[in-house]
This record gives sequence, structure tokens and C-alpha cells, in this order.
Amino acid sequence: MTPHPTPIAFETDQARERLHEFTVVDVRTPGEYASGHLPGALNIPLDQIRRALPELQHAADHGGLLVVCASGARSENACKLLREQGIPAATLVGGTGAWAAQGHDLHQPAACDTRARWSMERQVRFTAGAVVLLGLLLGFLVHPAFQILSAGIAGGLVFSAVTDTCGMAAMLGKLPHNRPRAADLDATLAALRSR
Repeated sequence: MTPHPTPIAFETDQARERLHEFTVVDVRTPGEYASGHLPGALNIPLDQIRRALPELQHAADHGGLLVVCASGARSENACKLLREQGIPAATLVGGTGAWAAQGHDLHQPAACDTRARWSMERQVRFTAGAVVLLGLLLGFLVHPAFQILSAGIAGGLVFSAVTDTCGMAAMLGKLPHNRPRAADLDATLAALRSR
């Protein structure tokens, strides 16, 4: 197997100057995308990238692909998958968080679905904190064995940091408020085909 080159990464100012050259693909959940995305970005959640490979190949053949997420981790994973399929793609260093921190505008869809407006990172922090608190409370009030919940979450967070993956985010991404509606993804794929 031939090794694939490391994905090209653009800093926010570089990406902003060249934004018109790219098809921007946001791989966050629809809820995160609705909370604010780069101008002109199309939403294809990371777990739907394989379904969009033909359209992404078409878009890459007609200009560059810039893949973004909240921090850059998911977009790096998406770029790796795309490169394995022979589709060149670049990522935005620091993701939409760095984009907004530099004072650049994030756009929201006109008919914004307000079901999920929390970023995935915020959803993970809330869930992890709630389960740790529940484990501690049940451990003190019901039985000490419930503290295993808290220990499990702590271990999961350490593993997540070491491996730069997040099983909890993957599970939360499957919840209804984080799932793309088929019509939205179909419309995005049609938009990519028309480029």
C-alpha cells in the first residue's frame, strides 16, 4: 500500500484569503453546523463522508476541498479518509473555533433547526459531567459501587485525550438531534454534483 501524504493544513488567515477557491465541507453534526459555520460551507457529517465520496471527488476535480470541524480533529480524520480514496483535501487548523477566535464571521442557515445548538464538545462535557456527578451521588446515597460510573468516565476522558478520539462524541452523534435529515444530506450532495 502506498503511503498517503499528510493532509494540507491551512491557518485561518490563509484559508480566509483563499476561501473562494474551495468547496468547504463541514464534517460536524447538523446541530453544530446550525450553530455557525464558515461562509458557503456544506454540511456532511463525518459519519456520512463515505456516502458522499463520488460527489466529493467531483468537487475536488473542479477546485479544492477544505474540510472543517470544531477544532480540526474530525476534519483531519475526514482528510485522511478522503486521501485514502484518492481525493485531495485540506483541513482548517483549529477549525471553526480558531476561525471565530480570529474574528471571522460564522454563518447560520436561514431556516435554522434549533433542536441542537450545542457544539459536540459542549455536549460531551455536559454528558461526562452529568454521569460523573450521578455516579458520585449514587455512590454516596445508594451504594459505593456506583462510583465505578465516575471512574469509567474519567478513564474514557483520559483515553480520549491520549488517542485524540472520542467514543462519547461518536455515541452522542447518533442521537436524533445530531443526525442529519436525509433531505438535507441529499440536497448537499446535489449541490456538490452541480459544482
